[in-house]
Amino acid sequence: MEGYRTRLTGLSGTEAHALFLAGTPGAAEDLGLGAVLATAQLKLRAALPAALAERTRAVAERFHLDAPAWFREADEVPHLAAVAGAVWDQRVVRAHYRRWRGEVHRELCPLGVVLKGGLWYLVAQVRGPGLKSAVEGSQERGQEPGETEGTGRPVRTYRVSRFLKVEDAGEVFDRPGGFDLAAFWEESSRRLEAAVRQDVARVRLSPRASALLPMRFGAAGTRALEGAGPPDAQGWVEADLEVEASTVAVGDLLGMGAQVEVLGPAELRWALAREVAAVAELYPDSV
Repeated sequence: MEGYRTRLTGLSGTEAHALFLAGTPGAAEDLGLGAVLATAQLKLRAALPAALAERTRAVAERFHLDAPAWFREADEVPHLAAVAGAVWDQRVVRAHYRRWRGEVHRELCPLGVVLKGGLWYLVAQVRGPGLKSAVEGSQERGQEPGETEGTGRPVRTYRVSRFLKVEDAGEVFDRPGGFDLAAFWEESSRRLEAAVRQDVARVRLSPRASALLPMRFGAAGTRALEGAGPPDAQGWVEADLEVEASTVAVGDLLGMGAQVEVLGPAELRWALAREVAAVAELYPDSV
């Protein structure tokens, strides 16, 4: 009704926090807030006019978010609650972390958690000396978004499933002024993609490969198709595709089978040919 006003009373602090996860019930469940979120939603619906409460119910019946990708098991994240609690309470943690080049111990000031493609990440300031890499995990595959400057201490991203141990260090910290979690994630994600996709392959794509390219290569696949030449009589097109280092690119491109032909660079074309020949040797009676 016009001019209607209400005060929503009875929400606990945790319930109020959980309302901001209302669009991601799976994430709320991971963070241990599933039941709290359900209670908060019931309280909110009870405070609404009947017509508006019915509309919110209709939205819930018609929209569902399932964040994880298909055909991939979700990460085990036994330490998610600990790192999330440290984020809320601004508490320093001591962490034992497994990265691609071995295990490390870090003292971290947790700034936020991010759910990306069904995987949980912790964004944190790092305390202490001896930090050599801008990204925990180096330049290998599985590398995470990186570091930002100007905050006094490096800010880095950690995949929560790789924490082997997380314990409270017994002190609180001050968040860096003006730190924007969403802006940090967007910028570091762009830097990560630029860092890992430094090579360009000239490829010839079948119609089926063109359809699959954005799924297999993400934004790089979309950009390749946008700049592709006209199709030939069989519908194949030539395009420039941003790829990772040769050892990674070979596996990615072989996943497309005979639907893609690498025209250049010559080193990548030869690397693919050698890998195909090695596979063929495993099946001598079938060739």
